[in-house]
Amino acid sequence: MKKLLTGNEAVARGVYEAGITFAAAYPGTPSTEILENIAPYKEEIIAEWAPNEKVALESAIGASIVGARAFAAMKQVGVNVAADPLFSFAYTGCNGGIVLVSADEPGIHSSQNEQDNRMYAKFAKIPMLEPSNSQEAKDMVKDAIKISEMYDTIVLLRMTTRICHSKSLVELGEREEVGKKPYNKNPQKYATTPAYARKMRVRVEERIKKLKSFTEETPLNYFEWNKKKIGIISSGVAYQHAKEVFGKSASYLKLGFTFPLPMEKIKAFAAKVQTLYVIEEVEPYMEEQIKAMGIKCIGKEKIPNIGELNADIIRKGLLEEEKPLIECDTSDLVGRPPTLCAGCPHRGLFYELSKKKNIIVTGDIGCYGLGVADPLNAVDTVICMGASVSAGHGAQKALSKHGDHMRAVSVIGDSTFFHTGMNSLLDIAYNQSNTVTVILDNRTTGMTGHQENPGTGYTLQGEKTKEIDIPTLCRAIGIDHVKVVNPLKLEEVKTALNEALNLDEPSVIITRWPCVLKKHSDLDIDEFGDYKGLCEVDKDQCIGCKKCINTGCPALHFDKESKTVKIDKVQCVGCEVCVQVCPVHAIKKVGE
Repeated sequence: MKKLLTGNEAVARGVYEAGITFAAAYPGTPSTEILENIAPYKEEIIAEWAPNEKVALESAIGASIVGARAFAAMKQVGVNVAADPLFSFAYTGCNGGIVLVSADEPGIHSSQNEQDNRMYAKFAKIPMLEPSNSQEAKDMVKDAIKISEMYDTIVLLRMTTRICHSKSLVELGEREEVGKKPYNKNPQKYATTPAYARKMRVRVEERIKKLKSFTEETPLNYFEWNKKKIGIISSGVAYQHAKEVFGKSASYLKLGFTFPLPMEKIKAFAAKVQTLYVIEEVEPYMEEQIKAMGIKCIGKEKIPNIGELNADIIRKGLLEEEKPLIECDTSDLVGRPPTLCAGCPHRGLFYELSKKKNIIVTGDIGCYGLGVADPLNAVDTVICMGASVSAGHGAQKALSKHGDHMRAVSVIGDSTFFHTGMNSLLDIAYNQSNTVTVILDNRTTGMTGHQENPGTGYTLQGEKTKEIDIPTLCRAIGIDHVKVVNPLKLEEVKTALNEALNLDEPSVIITRWPCVLKKHSDLDIDEFGDYKGLCEVDKDQCIGCKKCINTGCPALHFDKESKTVKIDKVQCVGCEVCVQVCPVHAIKKVGE
């Protein structure tokens, strides 16, 4: 039976069919839907959200070592977090087969950088596969598991945004029930102490030699002979773009197994074509290795190494042709920068922070990163997941050392706090800076589409579980001053900030209120009730001061004709932040 699947859905199906029994991930675009689509296979697969990518991979490693087939998935920057266990596990090898998906994001749609994680395979010396459509995405999970067990190594399956999110037909298969291999105690294999690791290092090089032979033989790398005036070496989604531009006017060496590269196959292909192009997205990963072998080819001098590749870019770069575009007048288009949602519980905090003087606000990865934008302008920095708390600590230490009275306030989401922020808070308690850490607990992982986390009380597969109490955790870490506030109550937020900033010790403020877009769980309903409603402006009372507009709520707009503010009834949820800001009480909640 065939089914139309995204690449992420196809990977999930491949995990099922490959007989994998343990899967873990931390949600991150463009990889998030992989675990969400594995979760329904409850009888066959244990699927878990982990607090971060390192924990996800380490959990999968543990399952592999005891003999189960295992899987971990993450976005490209997540592999940075998991790099430590990845490089060590590349030495030890596995027991049950294990696959790691790196979902890269050329074009930086929702990440903090653009990185080409094919380099990780070469760096860690582990085999890598690259699918170019959903069918291959499913099949390559099964291929990767076999390669993993055959060559005693973790395998990297490298995806990119267009493969993850685009759909194509997939032939479904049956699950291979393999059970679990026996586990035999073997510290010489699994303990990376120096004496053992030196021997493992030699075995890694021996494995690479075997993989070099495999890459020449595997059908994952194959020729497509057409006209030989142009020859193209490509992989992943770049192969699909190249086919769209050149069709049957060129021959192809399509690579699905891309580390190690099949250099003998590449030499044979290059010898039979007149002009050789290497078409790949982002970095010249293949091109550099091919040129290092003395093979003449054209690549990044014609194709940019920045952003997502597409057929138009290839056509313009290699053929100097451009398809005509539909002419349109863009002067009438309204700029729509991203903004916090109407009723977002983060808005009250950022509004109060924006009024504070002489503070630096270190932000983090999440939708609350939008606190950096107009009109709130509350956030100064965003570095990477979990960095806000430790960056705030370093900033505060340096400021205090130099006699500067500026204070550091760090903001971090609940899921991000569990990811790596709690380690940073531990550093603050231990090394004693007087930073103010604000944990924005919106009762879910908002930025990636509402995944559960250790603070929500539910697992990925819908089971009720122990809800980690953030205030108790912060006190256990060593923070004495911990306060929980409702972020929609501006006076509560203001008082908590003032108290914390007046302390000469580390403090934590937790803003606890559910994401406005979240489907409320039974626990949410018990705690927060049905609070949603609607606010309205009395146009006779409104003086047009625009103070409510400065909260950045997209439901509010200033009507130039009447010189008053109006509220969009569709967007408004009655959070009442604007009610509290209005100096003449012209805004009221209605329907109570």
